[in-house]
Amino acid sequence: MLSQPPVWLILIAFVCALGPLVFIHELGHYLVARWFGVGAETFSIGFGREIGGWTDKRGTRWKVGWLPLGGYVKFIGDEHAASAPGDISNLSLEDRERSFHHRPVWQRFLIVLAGPVSNFLLAILIFAVFFATFGAPRSPPIVGEVQPGSAAAVAQIQPGDRIMSIGGRETPTFEDLRSFAVLRPGEKVTVQYERAQQVREVRLTLGTDIEKDRFGQTFKRGLLGVSPAGIVFEPVPPLRLIPDATVYVVRLTQTMLDALWQIITGRRSVKELGGPLKIAQVAGQQATLGLVAFVSLVALLSINLGFINLLPVPMLDGGHLLFYGIEAVQRRPVSPRAQDWAFRGGLAFILALLLLTTVNDLGSFGVWERLGRLIG
Repeated sequence: MLSQPPVWLILIAFVCALGPLVFIHELGHYLVARWFGVGAETFSIGFGREIGGWTDKRGTRWKVGWLPLGGYVKFIGDEHAASAPGDISNLSLEDRERSFHHRPVWQRFLIVLAGPVSNFLLAILIFAVFFATFGAPRSPPIVGEVQPGSAAAVAQIQPGDRIMSIGGRETPTFEDLRSFAVLRPGEKVTVQYERAQQVREVRLTLGTDIEKDRFGQTFKRGLLGVSPAGIVFEPVPPLRLIPDATVYVVRLTQTMLDALWQIITGRRSVKELGGPLKIAQVAGQQATLGLVAFVSLVALLSINLGFINLLPVPMLDGGHLLFYGIEAVQRRPVSPRAQDWAFRGGLAFILALLLLTTVNDLGSFGVWERLGRLIG
């Protein structure tokens, strides 16, 4: 078992992982806004008091805030960093023409959408480079071994069987099979498989396994109880790199959707949600395993950042996109009062989620257990 990385490495890895992702996200907003002629007052990486920055020839202040938990672009006409409509009566005619909220709704929609899309594009690019270097993980879904006493053994699945689908989802690779099963401990699923050119179907209950990683952290996972006949990384032709990486990112996003839906429906505990402290710890751990492991984590975090920002929560990009969708349908903006209440509610939700994930993070570090022993 590997020891936990030192605090200094955790902090450096956290900044090196999250900083570029926030920059790419905000740069997406900024570049599309510039394309449409929208002016930006501030481009900030981090929140709070400025610790360094400069002003470019267009009047945009590029700065770094002391709290590295996000970033923002404040466009002309924005009231604050969350891009709520501000009072434009004091703006010059030129600035009004360059203001964000003066633009047609479709342009505002694309400017906001560009942030999350940039994060997905970064992840696609990273995986495309991995596929070009190492090949794509495409182990055939053929059973190599069956674990005695497992769900697969009880269902009489045998070595040589080809798993065609599980839970109604096709499994073109063994990686697809594993990613589906691991999120569903104890769930009843239907497995379709091929044996001797005959398609068979069986209903079974996935097993539950507690896995311990190299740093001693434990995770509950679902288990079918089969292993592949061999791990395969197939070479990818140059013209297929981006399409195949895109499909891979879509499947990872689908896995995240599955996990979120399980938490919402109560099939998984909210204690599994991690926050900034957990991200920092994992970033430090992956940094000790080498560049490939760390960059892989950056790609996954980039998908997470893009995905989370698309959720229809006011204060997030998804909340703005929801407002613009309503505006496009009813042909008038959502009232300022409604937007104000929505932003307040969104801020309360985000703060509550941050508090919850921080409590979870501290619990995963054993803080509450130690406090309980001290008090007891």
